[in-house]
Amino acid sequence: MRILTGVDARLAPGLALAATAVAVAMAVSSQVPALSALTIAVALGVVVGNLPRLPERVRPGLAWVARTPLRAGVVLLGLQLSAGQILGLGAGTVLAVLITVIATFAGTLWLGKLLGVSKGLSLLVATGFSICGASAVAAVEGVVDREDEDVATSVAMVTVFGTIAMIALPVTFSQTGVGGDLAGRIAGAGVHEVAQVVAAASPLGASAVAVAVVVKLSRVVLLAPLVTAVSLLRRRDDSALRPPIMPLFVVGFLVTVALRSSGQLPDFVLDLAKPVATLLLTAALFALGTTVRVAALMRTGPRAFALGTCSTILVTALATTTMTLLS
Repeated sequence: MRILTGVDARLAPGLALAATAVAVAMAVSSQVPALSALTIAVALGVVVGNLPRLPERVRPGLAWVARTPLRAGVVLLGLQLSAGQILGLGAGTVLAVLITVIATFAGTLWLGKLLGVSKGLSLLVATGFSICGASAVAAVEGVVDREDEDVATSVAMVTVFGTIAMIALPVTFSQTGVGGDLAGRIAGAGVHEVAQVVAAASPLGASAVAVAVVVKLSRVVLLAPLVTAVSLLRRRDDSALRPPIMPLFVVGFLVTVALRSSGQLPDFVLDLAKPVATLLLTAALFALGTTVRVAALMRTGPRAFALGTCSTILVTALATTTMTLLS
């Protein structure tokens, strides 16, 4: 009992700092819905982590927050998905999502190599842009050989390029005459964060938003196989490293998807899971942000920006083409 109390006391300063950052991030996000709390938390973390004298006593608690709440948040994401929602989209739309996700992921990795971006950063960008933005980056960073700065860079690009797509797509839809249902499918397949997807589809009406969100969540369900594939590739490339084939928290994510699909969970559990997942992931991304050093981040900036630009063009083109032809 004495040992447990000592550990708790050692973590307390970092936990208090993370809780304060979560409160700030949630408050800002409520006023600027286009910016997710996760993105704001990373930015706050970078600012705090680069203060001249960040007290050493907060670091143990922040290190814990960057691991345990992160994994718990990913597990709870599964309660937002159900097999019925995905199957209800139709075979053509599901196939379009698969093609878009796989081609965006592979294409972004190839572009990263072409542009001279590190393999770790390329993997994080490829995951974030193809699956579900900051949440996907947070889920895969534990099985990727990367620098701490790569996580913040990836989340920053999700924010920048997702916001550009959120603004540009409705304008493009109105100019080209793309209707509500198709526009919602394209937004769901091509925009990164859920909040950005909603904003992109909103000008076309409630039905477009509903379709866009379900298409977006169908991308999220591919998080588990993608993390597993990345882990297997890392094992193959370096036999001295033995990351789990499927991390335990990814197994938990699949279990919660199955529970949601069963229809047995009461509504209040589902209603509670979403904000709790957001709080946990927000805290974790703040903690990860504090490990970033701005000087190192700036060195990768231009190449990372070029990668984000090319990957955004790729995912938008794929989403538009596949949804137009297959849905």
